[in-house]
Amino acid sequence: MTGTRDALLQEARDLRARQRVPEALGVLARLQALHPRFSRLHHERGHCHVLLGDAPAAITALGEAVRLNPTLPASWDMLEQLYRMLGDTAQATLAAQHLAALRQLPPEVVMANSLFADGDLAPAEGILRAYLGQDRDNVGALRLLARIHMERGAPQEAGQLLQSVLERAPDYHAARFDYAMVLLQQQKHLQARQQAEQLLRHEPGNRDYRKHYAAACVGLGDHEPVIDLYAQLLAERPGPGAETADLLLWRANALKVTGRQQEAIADYRASLAARPDNGVAWFSLANLKTYRFTDDEIARMRAAESRPGIQDMDRVYLCFALGKALEDRGEHASAWDHYARGNALRRAAGTYRPEVAEACALGIKRVCTAEFFAARAGWGARDAAPIFILGLPRSGSTLIEQILASHSQVEGTQELTEIDRYARELCGSDPACGLPLHQEALQRLTAADARALGERFLAETRIHRRLGRPFFIDKMPNNFWHIGLIQLILPRATIIDVRREPMACCFSNLKQLFGTTNQQFTYGIDDIARYYRSYLDLMRHWDAVLPGRVLRVPYEGVVEDLDGSVRRMLDHAGLPFEPGCLAFHETRRSVRTPSSEQVRQPIGREGLAQWENYAPWLGPLRDRLGDALTEYRN
Repeated sequence: MTGTRDALLQEARDLRARQRVPEALGVLARLQALHPRFSRLHHERGHCHVLLGDAPAAITALGEAVRLNPTLPASWDMLEQLYRMLGDTAQATLAAQHLAALRQLPPEVVMANSLFADGDLAPAEGILRAYLGQDRDNVGALRLLARIHMERGAPQEAGQLLQSVLERAPDYHAARFDYAMVLLQQQKHLQARQQAEQLLRHEPGNRDYRKHYAAACVGLGDHEPVIDLYAQLLAERPGPGAETADLLLWRANALKVTGRQQEAIADYRASLAARPDNGVAWFSLANLKTYRFTDDEIARMRAAESRPGIQDMDRVYLCFALGKALEDRGEHASAWDHYARGNALRRAAGTYRPEVAEACALGIKRVCTAEFFAARAGWGARDAAPIFILGLPRSGSTLIEQILASHSQVEGTQELTEIDRYARELCGSDPACGLPLHQEALQRLTAADARALGERFLAETRIHRRLGRPFFIDKMPNNFWHIGLIQLILPRATIIDVRREPMACCFSNLKQLFGTTNQQFTYGIDDIARYYRSYLDLMRHWDAVLPGRVLRVPYEGVVEDLDGSVRRMLDHAGLPFEPGCLAFHETRRSVRTPSSEQVRQPIGREGLAQWENYAPWLGPLRDRLGDALTEYRN
C-alpha cells in the first residue's frame, strides 16, 4: 500500500511539473480516497493551487497538511508567504514561528517526525537510530523512537525509553504524557494515574491530562469521581462534535457501572444526538441487556449501518446492536444475520489463530505435571485472600462474583489483569493471541521467585480492595490458562471454574461484542468451538494434576438450585453461609461486565435455552463442538 501511495504522489508531482495541474489534482483525489491522512498529498495539492493562482485553496490544503503533520517545514514556509501575500500578518507570523521552531531542531529529528506522522515507521526509525548513534542523549529523538514502538504495539520497549527520557528531562511533559499512555496500554492503571496527577500539578486545567486521569480511574474501578469530571469537561466546552459524543459516552459508562441506569441511558442518547453514527453508543444501549429499542431507533440504526462511508468499527457496533434489538422482538432470522455480519467484520480485523491456543494447551500440559507441582509444594505466598472465578466469557462468572461479593467477608473487584501480565513477563506471549509462548519458563522459577510474585499480586491488587474485607475476587475468565501459575504463587487461593452448557455458552459469545482484544476467539463458529474444546481439555488436565484444587460450578446448577450451589462455593472458600448471598441482586456495587444489569435482578431461567431460537443457524457449531456437548459435564 505504501508503494502505491508514493507512486501516486510522484505521478501527481510529475503532472504538476508538466503544467497538467487539473490531472494532478485528479490523481491527488484518488490518493486521498486511499490515504486521507497522508500529509504530503495535501502539501502537493497546495502547490497545485498556487500554480492555479488560488491562494485560499492553497492555504486550506497546506493547513490540512500541517494539521496532520506539524513537522513539514516546506508547508509552513509556503503558508507564511501566502498569508503575507494576502495581508494576514497574524497568521503569517504564526507560520513563521512554527518554521523557526523546526529549524532549531536537528534536521534528522524533523525528518523522522515527518515520516512518523505519515506512518512511515521503518524509515523514521532508521534515521533516528543513526542520529542517536551520534547524540544518544537527545530526548526528542528518544521520545519519538518510543512513539514508534507504541505504534508497533511494543509498549514495554516504549515505556523503557520514556523512563530514560524522564530521567534525563523530568519536566518534559509531552514525554510524561506519552509514558502515562503507555502505562494505560499495559493496564498499569495506578502508575498511569500517578503520572496524570504529576502532569495535573503542572497544568491543572489541561483537558488531555484530565481525560487521562479519568481513564486511569476507570481502569482502577474508581468510577464515582469520573462522573463529575466528565460533567465538568462537558460544561466547559458544550455543543455537538466528536469530543462531546465521547465524553457523554464515557460518563454514561461510569453511570451504568455504578447502577444509575436511567442517567446512563440519557447520556447514551445525548451522545447519539452529538454524533448519530456513534456505533459504540448504540451498542452500549444494547449492552445494557434490559434496554428495549423503539421503532424509530431501529430505523436510525439500520440507516446508519447501511451508509457507505461509515467507519468499520461503527458498522461492527451497529450490527451487534441491531442483532440484540431484533432478538428482543423475536425476529431471530434477521437478528442472526446482523450478528453474523458483525462477527465476520470483527474477525477479519483480528489476529486470533485457534491452532495457537491448542498448542498453548499442549505446552502447559507438558510442563505442568503432577510431579512438577509435587516438587514445588509449599511454594508461594500463604495468603488465602484471593478468590479466582474463571472459565469462558458469558458462562455466568459475573453472577457468581455478585453472589460471593454479597458475603460480608468478600469484596468483588473486577477482571484483574495482573496474573495474565505475570504470565506474559515470564513466558512471553504470542502476538496473534496473547497466550503464553514458552511454558518451560515456569520451570526456572525458584521458591523465592514464586513467593515474591504472590506478594506482588497481593500488593498490586490492594488498590482494588476498598472495603477492607479479608477476601477478594478476581473474575478474569481467561485465568484458566494460568491455574498452574496461580498454584505456584498463591497456593491457598480459592479457584472456581464456572461452566456453562457449550451450545448456550458459545452462542452467548457469538452474539457479544467485547470491548477488549483478548476475546478474539468469540467472533467465529469454528474459533469459539475449538476454544471451548481447548478449555475443557485444559481443565481436565488441571483436575488430574491438582485433584480437588478447582471447584466446578455449573451455571445451570446455580439456576436450578441456588441455595445448594451457594453453600458449595462458600464451603470451598472456607466461608460460613450467609443468607445475603441468596439475595445477591439487592447488593449495590459497581459491575463492569456486559452482565452488569442482569445480576441486579433475581436469577432467571431465560438464558438456559435461548440459543435454541437460533438452532437453524447453529448446526455447524454443534458439529464442531462434537463430544464436548456431553463431556462438559464430566
